[in-house]
Amino acid sequence: MPQKLLLTLLFPLLTLALWAQPDRIGGKIDYATQREYRVAGVTIQGNATTDEGAIRLFAGIQIGQTISIPGDQIPKAIRNLWKQRLFSDVEVFASEFQGEDVYLTIVVQEMPKLAKYSFPGLRRGEAETLRERLRLIPGSIVNQDLKNRINQSIQEYFVDKGRFNVSTSVDEVPNTDGVNLVNLRINVNKGERVKIGEIQLNGVEAVKLNKAKRQLRNTKEKRWWSVFKASKYTEQEFREDKASLVTKYNEWGYRNARVLRDTIERIDDKHIRLIVDVEEGNKFYFRDVTFSGNTVYTTGLMDTILNIKPGDVYNLSTLNARLYMNPSGLDITSMYQDNGYLNFQAIPVETLVGRDSIDIEVRMQEGKRFTVGTVTVTGNTKTNDHVIYREIRTLPGELFSRNDVIRTQRELAQLGYFDPQAFNILPRQNPEKGTVDIEYVVAEKPSDQIELSGGFGAGRIVGSLGLSFTNFSMRNIFKRDAWRPLPSGDGQRLSIRGQTTGRFFSSLNMSFVEPWLGGKKPNSLSVSLWTSVQGNNEPRRIDGEINPLRQEIRIVGAQVGFGQRLKRPDDYFLWQHSISYQNFTLRNNNLFFSFTDGTANNLAYQFQLSRNSVADPIFPWYGSNVSFTTKLTPPYHLFGGREDWTDATDQERYRWLEYYKLKFTTEWYTTLFEHKTGEDGNYHRLVLATKAGFGFLGAYNQDIGLSPFERFYLGGVFLSGFVLDGREIINLRGYDDLSLTQPDDNTGAPVIAKYNIELRYPLSTNPSAYIYTLAFAEAGKTWENFEDFNPFNVYRSAGVGLRIFLPMFGMLGLDYGWRLDDVPNQPNMPRGTFHFSIGANLGDL
Repeated sequence: MPQKLLLTLLFPLLTLALWAQPDRIGGKIDYATQREYRVAGVTIQGNATTDEGAIRLFAGIQIGQTISIPGDQIPKAIRNLWKQRLFSDVEVFASEFQGEDVYLTIVVQEMPKLAKYSFPGLRRGEAETLRERLRLIPGSIVNQDLKNRINQSIQEYFVDKGRFNVSTSVDEVPNTDGVNLVNLRINVNKGERVKIGEIQLNGVEAVKLNKAKRQLRNTKEKRWWSVFKASKYTEQEFREDKASLVTKYNEWGYRNARVLRDTIERIDDKHIRLIVDVEEGNKFYFRDVTFSGNTVYTTGLMDTILNIKPGDVYNLSTLNARLYMNPSGLDITSMYQDNGYLNFQAIPVETLVGRDSIDIEVRMQEGKRFTVGTVTVTGNTKTNDHVIYREIRTLPGELFSRNDVIRTQRELAQLGYFDPQAFNILPRQNPEKGTVDIEYVVAEKPSDQIELSGGFGAGRIVGSLGLSFTNFSMRNIFKRDAWRPLPSGDGQRLSIRGQTTGRFFSSLNMSFVEPWLGGKKPNSLSVSLWTSVQGNNEPRRIDGEINPLRQEIRIVGAQVGFGQRLKRPDDYFLWQHSISYQNFTLRNNNLFFSFTDGTANNLAYQFQLSRNSVADPIFPWYGSNVSFTTKLTPPYHLFGGREDWTDATDQERYRWLEYYKLKFTTEWYTTLFEHKTGEDGNYHRLVLATKAGFGFLGAYNQDIGLSPFERFYLGGVFLSGFVLDGREIINLRGYDDLSLTQPDDNTGAPVIAKYNIELRYPLSTNPSAYIYTLAFAEAGKTWENFEDFNPFNVYRSAGVGLRIFLPMFGMLGLDYGWRLDDVPNQPNMPRGTFHFSIGANLGDL
C-alpha cells in the first residue's frame, strides 16, 4: 500500500516533467483530472534540416487526433522522437486551448551533422586506412553512437597491430560552411606497441615444447634474433594458429587433441603472456583400411595408391591427400576424375576406434562417366578466340579429365596474356545427357613491353630502347581498323630493340615468332635479324674520307628457328631447331682476333630438347624446366684439304668458325606453404626455386683451337653486355661484373657451372605491378679448360632482393649480394654489392 500511495503522489510530478511547458493561454490545467482534447494544430520549432512532416510522423500525433491530457500520448511522442537519434533535446507543450481543441508545439534541438573529419598526428597511410575502415559519410548525424563506433573501430584496428595501449577521443569543431555542421577531430594516441613476451603451452608432453610452439607460425615470442617475424598479437592470427596446432597434433597421430582454453596476461606495459592449455590425448595408429563400392579399379590398385600400412601413425591429412588432395595428382579421386567420373567421391569412415588404433573403411561412390559437352571462353577482350581454343585440352566429345582442366589453366597462364589470379573454371553438368559444359573465364592483362634503360660499362653509358609486342597479329597489319594502336590478338611476338653508346657501340635487332605455324599444330617459327657496330669512339669519316684512326668490328646476323611440341614421353617436351649465320668484318681491330683486318663467319646449327612444366612465367610456384642444348658448326677443316694448322694465321683459322657447344640447365619450383590473403584475395605462396646449369665449348681440331666467340662470362649483373657476338654473360650476384671469368673478361671462358637457390614470397599479386621479395644463395665458376673443371670448387654468395614486374617494362630487380669467397688478384673487390637488373632471368644458366 505505501508503494501505491508513493506512485500516486509522484505521477503528477512525472507528467509535469514530460509536459515541459503547460497551458500558456487557457489557464492552469487540472492534472488531477484527465480530459480529452482534439489536436487542432501541431507546430514544429527548432528544426533546421529535418523535415516538419517527418517530425510529425515520428511523434505519432496527427491533426484531428483525440488525446488525453494528462495521458500517455505526449510522453510516447517524446520517446518516439528520442528513438530517432536525430535530436539532442525534445520538448512538447500545449500552446493554446480553445474549448475541446488543443494546439501543440514540438520544439527540437537537432544533432549536428558531419562535414569532414581528420586524424591529427597519424601518418598519411594510417589515416587513409582508417578512412577506408570507418567509411564516414558527410551529412551523417554526429551522436554518441557514432563516436562510440569510431572509438571502437580505431581501437580494434590498432590492437590488431599489437598496440594494446591505444586510446582515442573525438572532438567536435564547429563548421561555418553550413547550418548545424561540425568537423570531427579524431585524436589517436597509439601508445607503446605491445609484444608477446612469453607463450606458455600447458599440457604439452608428447612432443618437444619448441616443436609445438613452431606450429604457431604467426604468433611468436619476442626474441632478439626474431628479425623477420614480428611478435605482435592479433586475435585472428592467434585463432588460426591454435587451429594449426591442433591440425599438426592430428598429423602426429593425436586424433583427439584440442585446445581447452587460452588466456592473455599483461606482463608489463609492453609485453603480454599467452597461456594455452592443450589436451593431447592418446596417440593413434592405422589398423585396417578397406574399400567398398569400387567396381572400376581393383582394391589392390587402391591399396598401392593409398600406401597406408597397419601400424602407420594415424594421420588424417595424409589419408585425405592420397584420397583426393595430392598436388601431383597421384590420388584416388584424380585417377577417377581423369577417367570421366566427374562426381566421384571417396568418403573415409572410422568403423572401429580402439584404445590406440582405428579401422578405416573408404566408401566409394563412383557415379557415371561424363564427356565434355560445349567449351566456351569468356573475358577475352583483346586475344582472339582461336588463340585460346588451340591451348584448351578439354575437347568436346572426349571423356572429362580433371588433369586436362588443370593443364589448360597452365597453358593459358603460359601465354602471358591473362591474369592467373583471376582465372576461373565453371563446369555445368547435364546429368541426363552425361555431359559437362565447361566455361573458362579469363581476364586480360597488359603484356606488351617498352624497355627504356641505361647502363654503365667499359667506362661508357649505354642507352637501350626496346619494344616487345607479345600478342601481335601479322595478318591484320594492312587493316586500318586493326591498329588500336597495333594489330593484336593472334598470339604472335614482334620485338624491336636498339642499343647505343654513340660512336663506341650501336646495335639493332628484331625478331618475330609465330607459335602456331599454320594454325593447326603447336609448331613455332621464329626469325631474327641483327646488326651491330663496335668501335673505338673515333668518327668513321672525316671530311668524307675514311678515318685511319677508326677501329671497328661490324656484325650482321640472322637466325631461323623451328620448334615442335612432342607427344612422348609427354607433351611438356619441346624440340627446337635453328640455323644461324653471323658475319664479322674487322677494320683495324684486334679485339677478338690477332689479325686486325678481315672477316670471319659463323654458320651454326642448334637444337634443344626441353621439358617445361612451369606454372606461371612471372612467378613460378610449381613445375620444372629442364633443357639440353647443342650448338655446332660444320667441321670445315675436314673439307679444306689442309692438314697442318700450326702455322696458320688467325684469319685462316677463323674465316669460318668451327666449334661445338653443350649446355644443360635445370630449374625446379616447389611451394613450401600457401595462404589466401584478405588484402587482395589471392594466394600468396612461399616458393623454393632451385637452379643449376653447366656449359662447355669445345673444338674439333686442337691445332685450330677454340673459337673466340660463344664463350661464357661470369660475375656481377652486367647490364651493358654486347651479346650479339654470341657470348653468354652469366650473372652471379655479390661479385664485380665479369670478375669470375677465366682467363680474363676479354677472352671469356669455355667451361662454366652455376648453382642457385632462392626463397620467394609475393608482396603484391596485382597484375599491374607484381612484386615479390627473395633471399638467395648461389655459386659458380668458369674454367680455362675442361681438365681443370671441378663442379664443387666454386665462388659463393648470398643476399636478398626485390622483383617488380610492370607489364610495360618487364621485370625489374634490385639485389644486395654478399660474396663469401675472395677472388685472386682482386683484393679491392667490395664484400657486399648492390645490383640492378632488367629481365626475368639473370643469365642463361
